[in-house]
Amino acid sequence: MHNKYIRNFSIIAHIDHGKSTLADRLLEFTGTVSARESRDRLLDNMDIERERGITIKAQTVRLIYKAKDGQDYEFNLIDTPGHVDFSYEVSRSLASCDGALLVVDASQGVEAQTLSNVYMALENDLEIIPVLNKIDLPHADAPRVKNEIEEIIGIEAQDACEVSAKSGLGIEDLLETIVLKIPPPTGERGNKLQALIFDSWFDTYQGVVVLVRIFEGTIKLKEKIHFKYSGESYEVLKLGVNAPFFTEVKELGAGQVGMIICGVKTIRDVKVGDTIISAKYTDTPTLEGFKESKPMVFCGIFPVDSVDHSILKESLEKLALNDASFTYEPENSNALGLGFRCGFLGLLHMNIIQERLEREFDLNLISTAPSCNYMVKTTRGEEMMVDNPADLPDQTLIESISEPIVQINIHVPNEFVGNVIKLCSERRGVQKDMKYITTERVQLIYDLPLVEMVFDFYDKLKGMTKGYASMDYEVVGYEESDLVKLDILLNNDPVDALSLICHRSSAQVKGRELVGRLRKLINRQQFDIAIQAAVGAKILARETVKALRKNVLAKCYGGDISRKRKLLEKQKRGKKRMKMVGSVEVPQSAFLAVLKTDN
Repeated sequence: MHNKYIRNFSIIAHIDHGKSTLADRLLEFTGTVSARESRDRLLDNMDIERERGITIKAQTVRLIYKAKDGQDYEFNLIDTPGHVDFSYEVSRSLASCDGALLVVDASQGVEAQTLSNVYMALENDLEIIPVLNKIDLPHADAPRVKNEIEEIIGIEAQDACEVSAKSGLGIEDLLETIVLKIPPPTGERGNKLQALIFDSWFDTYQGVVVLVRIFEGTIKLKEKIHFKYSGESYEVLKLGVNAPFFTEVKELGAGQVGMIICGVKTIRDVKVGDTIISAKYTDTPTLEGFKESKPMVFCGIFPVDSVDHSILKESLEKLALNDASFTYEPENSNALGLGFRCGFLGLLHMNIIQERLEREFDLNLISTAPSCNYMVKTTRGEEMMVDNPADLPDQTLIESISEPIVQINIHVPNEFVGNVIKLCSERRGVQKDMKYITTERVQLIYDLPLVEMVFDFYDKLKGMTKGYASMDYEVVGYEESDLVKLDILLNNDPVDALSLICHRSSAQVKGRELVGRLRKLINRQQFDIAIQAAVGAKILARETVKALRKNVLAKCYGGDISRKRKLLEKQKRGKKRMKMVGSVEVPQSAFLAVLKTDN
């Protein structure tokens, strides 16, 4: 198909504004899926996505639309996630498109994630088409939302398409608008091949499957292609597109999106953002790839059974291929053995990765408390980045510790502003701006330490605003702070997996909470277990798990008291010896206790 009849576009929006449902209606209206094959959120193909009702992975699909002028158009649609933790998926998808449908809920209006997605689309110089969804709801207010889009985002919205993704209202007009407003892709089929890899995954039977956007030239079956990053060449075994199920094609030309299978068995040979060129012309320039994503949250992941360490390593390799924003490196813990230190974009991203590892690879895992990346300056003048509390140098060697600061953008109804300001102040936030978007909605901008936001900030925010608040954040830099390492000691032995870095002012409260919770979780053993929270040599809190005690006097019905005393002394000596050699068994629930910040 000629380039002028191709349209490549993404659907971007805030969470729950109807991206996946709109994609379903477009699939139905263009006849891409039959009534028998149709189902809700067809492009969300992971069980975890369907159960949680969120999109985690961006999904592509090819649609053929017969326009009113009788011409067939090829639409390459990418449905993207809405949650801030998966914004890297959105940025990769937008780099492969020429336009974007900005979906806004006609009753809720512009939300925090709507703004951040628009800015990403503008960075990629895309044509943005505003779409008002849920127009058939009783509370829908199209004129108000159009004015909001123009005032807050600054794009023309009076002619915005008004649709209902649920009922199908206005879908035909939207398709015609896509044809008219989204520009066709540039590039010539006769030029040297340049294709950008924007996703990949591992298939047990076919090896690595690569998803590409062709910018120049053509890829054909049996042709030799070259990966610029690894320097390896392969023969193309299969070419395909999602329509919406895998459909084989003979070639992919400039402007098209499709999948390449070429028998890549080594996962390290494929890198998202790499350029594929023809093996005949290895001097072809590299396309501009993607900015490397920087993990914000780190935690240790360890197999419950140490025999599974090699399976965990292989599983992480396969998962990192499918999720380029996730990083991992080997780690050794005294308490948990061999495992991996993993980096994530946020707490939801961390939970999703852990759940995928357990479901897709049948692993039983223990994870440590999440932490951030701290900048440590030593007394010797060295600077180091520390993401694991166990790697923090001794307190006497530290000159200063700087923590990552995020700028958080919160959209909230007017009646809940006081609650949100109180929450941000409790989390050491500094207010930067506050403005009324409308008479009913307020935008609050705060600078907040990332560590204060990682644990349960989002849940608290949603709870105190009855679910109406929305937020978006980005890391703006590092700031020096009075941070300390809080160690947990079991019978004077530090448990590295339970250590955490916190502000000095909250160390005692956190230490007391944590040892109190651990006392309930650690099982009683044959000797007393002392649980202590300490900063350096200073003990901040202590609890004791009392020993199980056998009644050695049960058979003494009378006689001399010295006999009873002899038995009790013997038991006491045994317990003392046991305490010297005994090791404390820490259950998995104890490591999860560190995640909880309230009772």
